Amino acid sequence: MSKSQVSRTRISQRAASFTESVIREMSREAAKYGAVNLGQGFPDWPAPADIKRKAQEAIAADHNQYAVTWGVKEFRDQIAKKTMWFLGLDIDPETEITVTCGSTEGMIAAMMATVDPGEEVVVFEPFYENYAPDAILSDAVPRHVPLYRTDNGFVFDRDELSAAFNNRTKAIIICNPNNPTGKVYTREEMEFIADLCKQHDALCFTDEIYEHITYNIDEDGDPLEHVSMATIEGMRERTVVVNSLSKTYSVTGWRVGYCIAPADITGAIRKVHDFLTVGAANPLQHAGAYALSLPPSYYEDLQKEYQRKRDLIVPVLRDAGFRCDIPQGAYYVMADISNFGFPNDIEFTKHLIREIGVAVVPGSSFYHDPAMGSQMVRFCFCKKDETLEAAAKRLAQLR
Repeated sequence: MSKSQVSRTRISQRAASFTESVIREMSREAAKYGAVNLGQGFPDWPAPADIKRKAQEAIAADHNQYAVTWGVKEFRDQIAKKTMWFLGLDIDPETEITVTCGSTEGMIAAMMATVDPGEEVVVFEPFYENYAPDAILSDAVPRHVPLYRTDNGFVFDRDELSAAFNNRTKAIIICNPNNPTGKVYTREEMEFIADLCKQHDALCFTDEIYEHITYNIDEDGDPLEHVSMATIEGMRERTVVVNSLSKTYSVTGWRVGYCIAPADITGAIRKVHDFLTVGAANPLQHAGAYALSLPPSYYEDLQKEYQRKRDLIVPVLRDAGFRCDIPQGAYYVMADISNFGFPNDIEFTKHLIREIGVAVVPGSSFYHDPAMGSQMVRFCFCKKDETLEAAAKRLAQLR
């Protein structure tokens, strides 16, 4: 073997430019040290029995071979029906829907289908950790715009966002309701972002997997309104809605998601999707069709239960010494750890897992510059009451 062959790197620059998932790593650490896992955002209770039964029936009915690459027709039809009911959008299931292996694949497939090398994608931060690798794998250039913590929750500076858009901007990514901050974007904020997209001929990738998990901020008020970018005037033709069964139906391990997009973009997404994964699990799509047909009461009960858990965990965190806001949506709390005197979030997270017995996600994993999140951690509260109560007892040791 020649010297040149020995010295050649075997790892691509893309793969070397980002780390493994910190969120998933925290689950491994929790298992290793026997910690209560408030890190990774998956429910620790059984999935709904009727939805599981539909999956079992689909397997028994031998829906076990490849489905149509872009999704089982029954499932796509039901996605269209639910989208009309919930968002008021008339979607063509034959030309505007692609079923994917979770919203994770949906986002990367959408980006790879639309973004050319060197084009820029605007990303709010803190961001869900997949978005940065998605940009790298798509050969995009991320432009980060901070969300600032204020007395009214997390907000963006409009001048900073406007300055991030230019003639190289291809798209902006929005997660609404937001992971990890719990922010729910207002209609006014969405219209401001939409105006920038139209002005610069940019797309919007909108991650809406927490669409049904929004909360009352005032004791007597209604849950905050979920505004989909696709419903804003002039944005239907330039928006890719990314969604999934995972969070709403407590089946994060099924990995069944979907993209809703204009027909030309959908055609490109379907081509990328075909060569990424071929297709999502056939029997689980049949069960998904049933899940999406559930009545409004299902979503009302879901919202109330998560709000109850939010109202349980926030006082626990504050009593333990964390500084945190009340989330407006999703099922996470970003908490400030500066009261505890640790040099950074990594050291604090290690202490919390190994000495206190509670796993969280270090805040630095949600920022392009780790220093920006060095005094933050993320808690999730999609857990059984017993799990949250066990965590509360352990966190009391921090006082």
